[in-house]
Amino acid sequence: MTTPDSPENGGRRPLRADARTNRERILTVAEEVFGRGGESASTEEVARLANVGIATVFRHFPTKAALLEAVLVQRFDRLRAQAEALLHATDSGAAFFDFFRHLVADATGKIAIGEALQEAGGDDSGDAARASDGLRRAVGALLAQAQRAGAVRDDAELPEVYALLVATSRASAHARIEEGVRNRMLAIVFDGLAPPPAPRRR
Repeated sequence: MTTPDSPENGGRRPLRADARTNRERILTVAEEVFGRGGESASTEEVARLANVGIATVFRHFPTKAALLEAVLVQRFDRLRAQAEALLHATDSGAAFFDFFRHLVADATGKIAIGEALQEAGGDDSGDAARASDGLRRAVGALLAQAQRAGAVRDDAELPEVYALLVATSRASAHARIEEGVRNRMLAIVFDGLAPPPAPRRR
């Protein structure tokens, strides 16, 4: 429940139901608009598609950077929740590799929003960075669980696995890699993360 001290409201009094609905709709539309258009997208387009006035957008988010940061926080929190839900999956290996694949497929929009935030002069060390760290920890938990199940090699630690995730995500987003190529690229990465075969007995 929203409280006067809740971070969603910046420590102000709770939002009315209609204001909360407007805020959620603005964030949903902004994620789509900036995920598609990046830095070239505008808050005016967000307001139009959310069916609110531009003043309403700025009432909730005083600057374009504030809106973009809130969008990134929402996106990272949603992905973290998805990763945490997969910790209860019966097949830990499939859960880890499927989520890795999902993050790569999701990367184009996320990168576009992040670049738009930087272009708008936003601070990438604030709430968005904390939300990103939460996602990273959730990926680490999935990795550890997959390793305990024997689906991922024991010597693969989170820093290098996350570096692979970031690299493949950026390659997929910036190089406009088609789905078939992306799937083959990930198959090679996943082969590298698999446990080495047991040595043959002579």
